[in-house]
Amino acid sequence: MPEKTQKIRIALAQVNPVVGDLAGNAAKIAAWIQKALRAGADIVSFPELCITGYPPEDLLFKSQFIDDNLAALKAAARATGDITAIVGFVDRKKNRIYNAAAVLSRGRIVDVYHKVFLPNYGVFDEMRYFAAGDTFPVFGLGRTSFGVNICEDIWHLDGPAGIQAYRGARLIVNINASPYHMGKGEMRRRILKKQARRNGVFIAYTNLVGGQDELVFDGQSLIVDDKGRVVAQGRAFEEELLVRDIELPVVSRKPAIMIAGAGEDKPPLGPHVAVPPNTIEEEVYGALVLGLKDYVLKNGFKKIVLGLSGGIDSSLVAAMAADAIGSENVLGVLMPSAYTSQESGEDARLLAQNLNIKTAEIPIQKILEAYLAELGGVFAGKAPDITEENLQARIRGNIIMAISNKFGYLAVNTGNKSEVSCGYCTLYGDMAGGFGAIKDVPKTLVYRLAEYKNKAAGRGVIPGRVLTKAPTAELRLNQKDADTLPPYDVLDPVLKLYVEEDKGIQEIVAAGIDGKLAAGVVRMVDFNEYKRRQSAPGIKISPKAFGKDRRMPITNKYR
Repeated sequence: MPEKTQKIRIALAQVNPVVGDLAGNAAKIAAWIQKALRAGADIVSFPELCITGYPPEDLLFKSQFIDDNLAALKAAARATGDITAIVGFVDRKKNRIYNAAAVLSRGRIVDVYHKVFLPNYGVFDEMRYFAAGDTFPVFGLGRTSFGVNICEDIWHLDGPAGIQAYRGARLIVNINASPYHMGKGEMRRRILKKQARRNGVFIAYTNLVGGQDELVFDGQSLIVDDKGRVVAQGRAFEEELLVRDIELPVVSRKPAIMIAGAGEDKPPLGPHVAVPPNTIEEEVYGALVLGLKDYVLKNGFKKIVLGLSGGIDSSLVAAMAADAIGSENVLGVLMPSAYTSQESGEDARLLAQNLNIKTAEIPIQKILEAYLAELGGVFAGKAPDITEENLQARIRGNIIMAISNKFGYLAVNTGNKSEVSCGYCTLYGDMAGGFGAIKDVPKTLVYRLAEYKNKAAGRGVIPGRVLTKAPTAELRLNQKDADTLPPYDVLDPVLKLYVEEDKGIQEIVAAGIDGKLAAGVVRMVDFNEYKRRQSAPGIKISPKAFGKDRRMPITNKYR
């Protein structure tokens, strides 16, 4: 005889909360619960720590913050009605706090699950704050049953999902705040498929979406059936209510915790069309734009100011800024010097015209001459060197910050990961600003993203010459990046091995890299840690970014 089943309509609310906006987040949850009710859903799940926003970090040390988060959860619970809602929040028991998921129904908190596996690697630091859970409840819904767990719990094959399946769960609702990096989506799909097949369960994986400081969350929530097949996927980098009907086996033994039965009368669903990013360039560009947009808007800014040099980095960041908050809210500042080529000026102006962003032009030569005149006595007898180059960069940084101060614009710098890795940047100069939009983007990927932008726009928004001319800082006569750094297509693979994969020089050489080249790059990376420690935060798109991912001592004799 065929196995008896019950149809359950599940909704995955991949929403974009704001860290610390407890009342606002609770109101958003209530509004999306109403959307799920109108869609006829039996269950709606929200991301991990959705009440507080993720990650709340040291806000968790404030007792009042925990109290207010508990009050906000109760406010969200009042919106449930007949639907069952799974909502992430911070629970407190006996002076310990837990990363928790509340099961809400008919205006009350039915039960709470505490996260068991607390990640403490990379950007995660959950053991600093939370105690680990040790219970694995299963809930009855009509004639079937489900379990709830949180993010890292699903990555452990012998973890909570297996225990809950053994206890009768036919659906695992897993709520997440899983930060984006390149390739993360495929890693998630692989583990969810394996868990579903191994335990014979459906998995509803709800992920956070939005930017939070260095992190960006991509959404792309998933429903996987008990055969390990992806039956629905949420959009990338957008809020969405993903609603699907699934057929779950009827269970013979009722779980200890029963919830309201699933309704039978449901409005029809339209066809599901998953539109994952087509290429890694589309994916990364989407992550960068969302990360920049949320950093600007969530921190109360309305406009962006950046320097326009006519080079590839500032051109890409300007395009991202226009896409993130609208071209009318972006100011590009041209700051030519005696070493700025005519071509650079033309390319910067053409870019601004193509993007329809506002510009200001402030030459720096007279300011530089005033500096040099005042410093003449101190510098007497010293030949010009990198000092005079850095003075130009710092003058430009001062101009950008002055405009930022005067008008309240967010100053966005344009340094890429290749430059930041090697210290090919000026402290308090081109590193100045409140946010580093492409801080984690290697130079070779910068070019690919610029080409993607032009292709997506259907025209050459970023001028063709910008994509083909040799990169240069234009701080001295006939200067080229290649005077100081290896070619970027040679440099970036070395940086990936050393910075992201923690390979030593011998391992880098074993990978086919010239020993002298490897040693030189490693020396530059190590020496410039002090610069990176003072740099603006920037969007993480790689498995290991500078900052929380990579925490090297500045004072360090190990080589």
